[in-house]
Parts: sequence; C-alpha cells; structure tokens
Amino acid sequence: MEAIRCSWCLSSPEYIEYHDNEWGKPIYDDPTLFECIVLESAQAGLSWITILRKREGYRTAFHQFDPEKVAKMTIDDVERLVQDPSIVRHRGKIEATIANAQSFLAIVEEFGSFSDYYWAFSDHQVIDATPSSLSDVPAVTELSTRLSKDMKKRGFRFFGPTTCYAFMQASGMVNDHVADCIARQTNDV
Repeated sequence: MEAIRCSWCLSSPEYIEYHDNEWGKPIYDDPTLFECIVLESAQAGLSWITILRKREGYRTAFHQFDPEKVAKMTIDDVERLVQDPSIVRHRGKIEATIANAQSFLAIVEEFGSFSDYYWAFSDHQVIDATPSSLSDVPAVTELSTRLSKDMKKRGFRFFGPTTCYAFMQASGMVNDHVADCIARQTNDV
C-alpha cells in the first residue's frame, strides 16, 4: 500500500523529505526557531520550494542561523548579499533578516528564550487541527494574526499573519498534516 502524504509535498523529492522529517514537528530550541523565521520570512510571496532549494545558501549567508552574528551584520553585508545567487536577493528581506535577529534577541533577553515567548501563545500546547484535506487548512488564523501583530510590534518584518501561520505549521505549533498522512502517525500529539 502506498503511503499517504499531504498533497502539497508530492511535487518533488525535496518537498517529501522536508514534509516527512521536519514540517509540523514541534521545535523548542531557539536556533532552529530562528532558522524557521529566516526561511519563512524569505518565502513571503514566493514558493516554498524556492526557499527549500536555497536553504544551504541561507545557512552560509546568515552564519548558520546564529541570531547574535546575524544581528551584527552591516550594510556592507547587505550589499554583498544582494549579489549572492545562493539566496533570494531581495534587499528588503535581507535587511529584515538582520532586523528580525535583533528583535529575536530582544525577546530572548525579555523572556529567557524565544521558545518560551513563542509557545506561550498556544499555552505550550500543539494545536491539532486534523484537517481532512488541504482545502481545510487555513492560510491565516486568529492566533497567527495575534502573534504576528505582537512580533511586528517588537520589530519583526516580513512576518504578516500568513507568514506567521506558515511558521506555526513549520515549527509544529500547529499540526496541519491531513488526517490520514503518514507524518501525522509519527507526529501524533
């Protein structure tokens, strides 16, 4: 019997690998949460496969997603990165990544960790949406709107409610694997 997966991941082996092994699995460590923020904000307006295929470029360009190093990047770094084909060369998104690192660190300073701040929005619980099909999965929720608004207030950029919801899915705060997906069986809440 063939394994059933969420239909969005079936178009490429990279998608399937990401879906089966990362997407929707709860993340509690700050470095990986920062990586998700960088990649999701870079994805805004683009297809996820574009970002997934440039992930190693992002890893190199942004110091292995070390927020302290990224927060110290300068205009010279921005000028260099807008010429770097291994990432999306969008000046606003590059500048936002640096600003987001600074905002991320401010949250760590205030709350002890970004994870504590972030997971408090769901009372430290995974939200099990159990969609029957991809058409049952929203692009935005009340919670993603509230979290996005709070993060924007704290200085985050390229992180609207839709991007925020994608972040919530990717980091496992929301389990949006369809009901009969094999990844749901290995990720039950």
